[in-house]
Amino acid sequence: MPLPKEQIYTEDDYWNLPENIRAELIDGKIYYMSAPSRMHQEILSNLFTEIKLHIRSKHGTCRVYPAPFAVKLRKNKDDTVEPDITVICDRSKLTDKGCTGAPDWIIEIVSPSNPGHDYVRKLNLYADAGVQEYWIIDPTEESVLVYIREHERFNVATYTLKDKITVGIYDDLVIDFAELMAEIPSED
Repeated sequence: MPLPKEQIYTEDDYWNLPENIRAELIDGKIYYMSAPSRMHQEILSNLFTEIKLHIRSKHGTCRVYPAPFAVKLRKNKDDTVEPDITVICDRSKLTDKGCTGAPDWIIEIVSPSNPGHDYVRKLNLYADAGVQEYWIIDPTEESVLVYIREHERFNVATYTLKDKITVGIYDDLVIDFAELMAEIPSED
């Protein structure tokens, strides 16, 4: 008896998922996403606010979007992800459905249930797609990995949630994680 074939999903399958389902399509596979924790959402909202206010104060043309926001990394490939925070400076990449093409900056906040998704699968996907800057924030490990594209490859720097980190695409934006984390109420 032959082994059953693995189903390969397409962009149409992704867009036909029920609206209340959060998922990503990578290499023909659907990866379902669980609801984020309160800590995850606190970090996301604080970072999103800082980035949004910075862009606005500089009268910048980039756009910042929190999840859920669909990013189709390449026009000719079905991979569609929903980064926690996406910054797009080339407005021609924006569509009614989200973004088509590599964003300038992506931030992922690691979920304890599936850390390999952000550390391996998405890292490789974003590197191959041409994302300029990728941050992986891990609240459990209290770390931030910052990947910056230089000469067609990512260079990485490691920080803690107490450090000040200068953003690669905005050298006048510094995220003070000690201050950002101090604004988050403790989980009692």
